[in-house]
Amino acid sequence: MHNYSKKIESVAKLLDKADAVLIGAGAGLSTAAGFLYTGERFEKYFSDFRVKYGFTDMYSGGFYPYDTSQERWAFWSRYIYINRYMPIPKPTYENLYEIVKDKNYFVLTTNVDHCFQRAGFDKSRLFYTQGDFGLFQCSLPCHNLTYDNQTAITKMFVEQTDGKIPTELIPKCPVCGREMSMNLRSDDTFVEDEGWHRAAKAYENFLKSYADKKIVFLELGVGGNTPVIIKYPFWRMTYLNADARYVCVNLSEADCPNYIAERSVLIDADIDKFITDLKEQMKQNG
Repeated sequence: MHNYSKKIESVAKLLDKADAVLIGAGAGLSTAAGFLYTGERFEKYFSDFRVKYGFTDMYSGGFYPYDTSQERWAFWSRYIYINRYMPIPKPTYENLYEIVKDKNYFVLTTNVDHCFQRAGFDKSRLFYTQGDFGLFQCSLPCHNLTYDNQTAITKMFVEQTDGKIPTELIPKCPVCGREMSMNLRSDDTFVEDEGWHRAAKAYENFLKSYADKKIVFLELGVGGNTPVIIKYPFWRMTYLNADARYVCVNLSEADCPNYIAERSVLIDADIDKFITDLKEQMKQNG
Protein backbone atom coordinates (compact mmCIF):
# COMPACT_ATOMS: atom_id res chain seq x y z
CA MET A 1 0.00 0.00 0.00
CA HIS A 2 2.87 2.36 0.80
CA ASN A 3 4.42 1.71 -2.60
CA TYR A 4 1.04 2.25 -4.29
CA SER A 5 0.60 5.60 -2.53
CA LYS A 6 4.07 6.69 -3.62
CA LYS A 7 3.20 5.83 -7.20
CA ILE A 8 -0.02 7.85 -7.02
CA GLU A 9 1.99 10.83 -5.76
CA SER A 10 4.51 10.33 -8.55
CA VAL A 11 1.85 10.24 -11.28
CA ALA A 12 0.17 13.34 -9.85
CA LYS A 13 3.48 15.23 -10.00
CA LEU A 14 4.15 14.05 -13.56
CA LEU A 15 0.75 15.27 -14.72
CA ASP A 16 1.21 18.58 -12.92
CA LYS A 17 4.52 19.24 -14.69
CA ALA A 18 3.57 17.84 -18.09
CA ASP A 19 3.00 19.92 -21.19
CA ALA A 20 0.47 17.34 -22.37
CA VAL A 21 -1.05 13.95 -21.57
CA LEU A 22 -1.99 11.29 -24.06
CA ILE A 23 -4.48 8.76 -22.70
CA GLY A 24 -4.40 5.31 -24.26
CA ALA A 25 -7.47 3.36 -23.22
CA GLY A 26 -8.33 -0.29 -23.69
CA ALA A 27 -11.15 -2.58 -22.63
CA GLY A 28 -9.86 -2.72 -19.06
CA LEU A 29 -10.92 0.87 -18.48
CA SER A 30 -14.55 0.16 -19.35
CA THR A 31 -14.45 -3.04 -17.33
CA ALA A 32 -13.30 -0.98 -14.34
CA ALA A 33 -16.20 1.40 -15.01
CA GLY A 34 -18.65 -1.46 -14.60
CA PHE A 35 -19.16 -2.74 -18.14
CA LEU A 36 -18.87 -6.42 -17.29
CA TYR A 37 -19.70 -8.93 -20.02
CA THR A 38 -20.11 -11.94 -17.74
CA GLY A 39 -21.72 -12.92 -14.46
CA GLU A 40 -24.66 -11.06 -12.96
CA ARG A 41 -24.83 -8.42 -15.69
CA PHE A 42 -24.87 -11.07 -18.42
CA GLU A 43 -27.57 -13.03 -16.61
CA LYS A 44 -29.69 -9.91 -16.17
CA TYR A 45 -29.86 -9.15 -19.88
CA PHE A 46 -29.04 -12.41 -21.69
CA SER A 47 -30.18 -15.36 -19.58
CA ASP A 48 -32.65 -16.38 -22.31
CA PHE A 49 -29.84 -16.36 -24.89
CA ARG A 50 -27.70 -18.51 -22.58
CA VAL A 51 -30.49 -21.06 -22.30
CA LYS A 52 -31.20 -21.09 -26.04
CA TYR A 53 -27.67 -20.86 -27.50
CA GLY A 54 -25.35 -21.97 -24.72
CA PHE A 55 -22.89 -19.08 -24.55
CA THR A 56 -22.15 -17.56 -21.14
CA ASP A 57 -20.77 -14.11 -21.93
CA MET A 58 -21.72 -11.20 -24.17
CA TYR A 59 -18.49 -11.29 -26.15
CA SER A 60 -19.10 -14.86 -27.32
CA GLY A 61 -22.64 -13.95 -28.29
CA GLY A 62 -21.29 -11.55 -30.88
CA PHE A 63 -19.71 -14.46 -32.78
CA TYR A 64 -22.58 -16.91 -32.55
CA PRO A 65 -23.88 -18.11 -35.98
CA TYR A 66 -27.55 -17.16 -35.54
CA ASP A 67 -29.96 -18.76 -38.00
CA THR A 68 -31.82 -15.54 -38.77
CA SER A 69 -31.23 -11.81 -38.92
CA GLN A 70 -34.12 -11.36 -36.51
CA GLU A 71 -32.22 -13.35 -33.86
CA ARG A 72 -28.87 -11.74 -34.61
CA TRP A 73 -30.26 -8.22 -34.29
CA ALA A 74 -32.12 -9.14 -31.12
CA PHE A 75 -28.74 -9.97 -29.59
CA TRP A 76 -26.89 -7.00 -31.03
CA SER A 77 -29.58 -4.46 -30.16
CA ARG A 78 -29.49 -5.57 -26.53
CA TYR A 79 -25.71 -5.63 -26.54
CA ILE A 80 -25.43 -2.14 -28.01
CA TYR A 81 -28.25 -0.65 -25.97
CA ILE A 82 -26.88 -1.68 -22.58
CA ASN A 83 -23.22 -0.95 -23.43
CA ARG A 84 -23.66 2.24 -25.47
CA TYR A 85 -26.87 3.97 -24.45
CA MET A 86 -27.50 2.99 -20.84
CA PRO A 87 -25.75 5.08 -18.13
CA ILE A 88 -22.14 4.20 -17.34
CA PRO A 89 -22.30 2.09 -14.12
CA LYS A 90 -19.46 3.87 -12.29
CA PRO A 91 -18.11 7.48 -12.46
CA THR A 92 -14.71 6.24 -13.66
CA TYR A 93 -14.69 8.20 -16.89
CA GLU A 94 -16.10 11.33 -15.26
CA ASN A 95 -13.34 11.22 -12.64
CA LEU A 96 -10.72 10.77 -15.35
CA TYR A 97 -12.11 13.80 -17.14
CA GLU A 98 -11.85 15.87 -13.96
CA ILE A 99 -8.15 14.95 -13.79
CA VAL A 100 -7.27 16.05 -17.33
CA LYS A 101 -9.92 18.59 -18.35
CA ASP A 102 -7.66 21.61 -17.78
CA LYS A 103 -4.64 20.01 -19.43
CA ASN A 104 -3.56 19.58 -23.04
CA TYR A 105 -4.94 16.09 -23.45
CA PHE A 106 -5.83 13.69 -26.22
CA VAL A 107 -7.45 10.25 -26.10
CA LEU A 108 -6.56 7.25 -28.24
CA THR A 109 -8.85 4.29 -27.58
CA THR A 110 -9.79 0.90 -28.95
CA ASN A 111 -13.05 1.01 -26.98
CA VAL A 112 -16.27 1.39 -28.95
CA ASP A 113 -18.69 2.30 -26.16
CA HIS A 114 -18.43 6.09 -26.52
CA CYS A 115 -17.81 6.53 -22.77
CA PHE A 116 -15.28 9.32 -23.17
CA GLN A 117 -17.64 11.65 -24.99
CA ARG A 118 -20.52 10.73 -22.68
CA ALA A 119 -18.32 11.68 -19.72
CA GLY A 120 -17.60 15.16 -21.08
CA PHE A 121 -14.39 14.71 -23.07
CA ASP A 122 -14.04 17.02 -26.06
CA LYS A 123 -15.00 15.15 -29.24
CA SER A 124 -12.21 16.88 -31.16
CA ARG A 125 -9.66 15.29 -28.80
CA LEU A 126 -10.84 11.69 -29.25
CA PHE A 127 -9.76 9.01 -31.70
CA TYR A 128 -11.88 5.85 -31.62
CA THR A 129 -9.69 3.70 -33.84
CA GLN A 130 -11.94 0.63 -33.88
CA GLY A 131 -15.34 2.23 -34.47
CA ASP A 132 -18.41 3.05 -32.40
CA PHE A 133 -21.33 0.92 -31.19
CA GLY A 134 -23.51 3.93 -31.97
CA LEU A 135 -22.99 3.76 -35.74
CA PHE A 136 -24.28 1.59 -38.56
CA GLN A 137 -22.57 1.08 -41.89
CA CYS A 138 -23.36 -0.86 -45.04
CA SER A 139 -22.25 -4.47 -44.54
CA LEU A 140 -20.65 -4.62 -48.02
CA PRO A 141 -19.81 -1.68 -47.73
CA CYS A 142 -21.03 0.08 -50.86
CA HIS A 143 -20.08 3.56 -49.62
CA ASN A 144 -18.06 5.22 -46.86
CA LEU A 145 -20.74 6.78 -44.68
CA THR A 146 -21.89 5.80 -41.20
CA TYR A 147 -25.27 6.36 -39.59
CA ASP A 148 -26.38 7.11 -36.04
CA ASN A 149 -28.27 4.10 -34.76
CA GLN A 150 -29.76 5.15 -31.42
CA THR A 151 -33.37 5.33 -32.62
CA ALA A 152 -33.16 2.03 -34.53
CA ILE A 153 -31.35 0.17 -31.73
CA THR A 154 -33.78 1.44 -29.09
CA LYS A 155 -36.74 0.31 -31.19
CA MET A 156 -35.22 -3.17 -31.66
CA PHE A 157 -34.45 -3.40 -27.94
CA VAL A 158 -37.97 -2.44 -26.92
CA GLU A 159 -39.96 -4.37 -29.52
CA GLN A 160 -38.15 -7.74 -29.61
CA THR A 161 -40.01 -10.79 -28.35
CA ASP A 162 -38.87 -14.39 -27.84
CA GLY A 163 -35.31 -13.42 -28.77
CA LYS A 164 -36.24 -11.95 -32.15
CA ILE A 165 -36.89 -8.50 -33.57
CA PRO A 166 -39.73 -7.78 -36.04
CA THR A 167 -38.54 -8.35 -39.61
CA GLU A 168 -39.33 -4.78 -40.60
CA LEU A 169 -36.79 -3.48 -38.05
CA ILE A 170 -33.80 -5.17 -39.72
CA PRO A 171 -31.63 -2.17 -40.71
CA LYS A 172 -31.02 -1.82 -44.45
CA CYS A 173 -28.46 0.27 -46.32
CA PRO A 174 -30.15 3.39 -47.78
CA VAL A 175 -27.98 3.14 -50.90
CA CYS A 176 -27.88 -0.54 -51.94
CA GLY A 177 -30.52 -2.12 -49.72
CA ARG A 178 -28.21 -4.68 -48.14
CA GLU A 179 -28.40 -5.36 -44.44
CA MET A 180 -26.46 -2.91 -42.33
CA SER A 181 -23.74 -3.89 -39.85
CA MET A 182 -22.11 -2.22 -36.86
CA ASN A 183 -19.24 0.17 -37.49
CA LEU A 184 -16.76 -2.08 -35.67
CA ARG A 185 -13.34 -3.07 -36.98
CA SER A 186 -13.33 -6.83 -37.37
CA ASP A 187 -12.32 -7.30 -41.02
CA ASP A 188 -11.67 -5.33 -44.21
CA THR A 189 -15.29 -4.14 -44.47
CA PHE A 190 -14.80 -1.58 -41.68
CA VAL A 191 -15.74 1.92 -42.86
CA GLU A 192 -13.30 4.70 -41.99
CA ASP A 193 -15.66 7.62 -42.54
CA GLU A 194 -14.94 11.34 -42.60
CA GLY A 195 -15.14 11.58 -38.81
CA TRP A 196 -12.64 8.74 -38.42
CA HIS A 197 -10.13 10.42 -40.74
CA ARG A 198 -10.62 13.78 -39.04
CA ALA A 199 -9.85 12.18 -35.66
CA ALA A 200 -6.81 10.36 -37.09
CA LYS A 201 -5.46 13.68 -38.36
CA ALA A 202 -6.07 15.37 -35.01
CA TYR A 203 -4.15 12.56 -33.30
CA GLU A 204 -1.27 12.94 -35.76
CA ASN A 205 -1.15 16.69 -35.17
CA PHE A 206 -1.17 16.20 -31.39
CA LEU A 207 1.80 13.85 -31.59
CA LYS A 208 3.73 16.29 -33.77
CA SER A 209 3.03 19.17 -31.39
CA TYR A 210 4.43 17.36 -28.36
CA ALA A 211 7.05 15.06 -29.91
CA ASP A 212 9.87 16.75 -27.96
CA LYS A 213 7.87 18.15 -25.02
CA LYS A 214 7.11 16.88 -21.53
CA ILE A 215 4.34 14.43 -22.30
CA VAL A 216 2.81 11.70 -20.15
CA PHE A 217 1.63 8.59 -21.93
CA LEU A 218 -1.13 7.36 -19.62
CA GLU A 219 -2.09 3.81 -20.60
CA LEU A 220 -5.23 2.44 -18.94
CA GLY A 221 -6.46 -1.13 -19.29
CA VAL A 222 -4.69 -2.03 -22.53
CA GLY A 223 -4.21 -5.78 -22.89
CA GLY A 224 -2.34 -7.93 -25.37
CA ASN A 225 -5.02 -8.27 -28.08
CA THR A 226 -4.05 -5.20 -30.13
CA PRO A 227 -0.76 -3.89 -28.66
CA VAL A 228 0.27 -2.30 -31.97
CA ILE A 229 -2.39 0.41 -31.61
CA ILE A 230 -1.55 1.82 -28.17
CA LYS A 231 1.00 -0.12 -26.12
CA TYR A 232 3.87 -0.53 -28.55
CA PRO A 233 3.64 3.03 -29.95
CA PHE A 234 3.58 4.41 -26.39
CA TRP A 235 6.75 2.48 -25.57
CA ARG A 236 8.45 3.66 -28.74
CA MET A 237 7.49 7.33 -28.29
CA THR A 238 8.61 7.27 -24.66
CA TYR A 239 11.97 5.86 -25.74
CA LEU A 240 12.46 8.50 -28.45
CA ASN A 241 11.59 11.47 -26.23
CA ALA A 242 13.80 11.89 -23.17
CA ASP A 243 11.19 14.19 -21.59
CA ALA A 244 8.37 11.67 -21.98
CA ARG A 245 7.04 9.51 -19.17
CA TYR A 246 5.06 6.29 -19.45
CA VAL A 247 2.39 5.33 -16.92
CA CYS A 248 0.73 1.92 -17.21
CA VAL A 249 -2.22 0.97 -15.02
CA ASN A 250 -3.50 -2.56 -15.46
CA LEU A 251 -4.61 -5.21 -13.01
CA SER A 252 -1.98 -8.00 -13.28
CA GLU A 253 -0.69 -6.71 -16.65
CA ALA A 254 1.29 -3.57 -15.85
CA ASP A 255 4.68 -3.82 -17.54
CA CYS A 256 7.14 -2.13 -19.87
CA PRO A 257 10.45 -2.93 -21.61
CA ASN A 258 13.70 -2.36 -19.74
CA TYR A 259 14.78 0.46 -22.03
CA ILE A 260 12.11 2.81 -20.65
CA ALA A 261 11.83 1.36 -17.12
CA GLU A 262 13.53 4.36 -15.48
CA ARG A 263 11.00 6.71 -17.05
CA SER A 264 7.95 4.57 -16.31
CA VAL A 265 5.44 4.11 -13.51
CA LEU A 266 3.78 0.68 -13.45
CA ILE A 267 0.69 0.26 -11.31
CA ASP A 268 -0.91 -3.15 -10.79
CA ALA A 269 -4.29 -2.05 -9.45
CA ASP A 270 -7.97 -1.66 -10.17
CA ILE A 271 -8.23 1.24 -12.61
CA ASP A 272 -11.33 2.74 -11.02
CA LYS A 273 -9.56 2.89 -7.66
CA PHE A 274 -6.43 4.34 -9.27
CA ILE A 275 -8.39 7.14 -10.96
CA THR A 276 -10.33 7.90 -7.78
CA ASP A 277 -7.13 8.03 -5.73
CA LEU A 278 -5.28 10.08 -8.33
CA LYS A 279 -8.10 12.60 -8.48
CA GLU A 280 -7.98 12.97 -4.71
CA GLN A 281 -4.17 13.30 -4.71
CA MET A 282 -4.24 16.04 -7.34
CA LYS A 283 -6.94 17.82 -5.38
CA GLN A 284 -4.71 17.76 -2.30
CA ASN A 285 -1.78 19.04 -4.33
CA GLY A 286 -3.88 21.99 -5.43
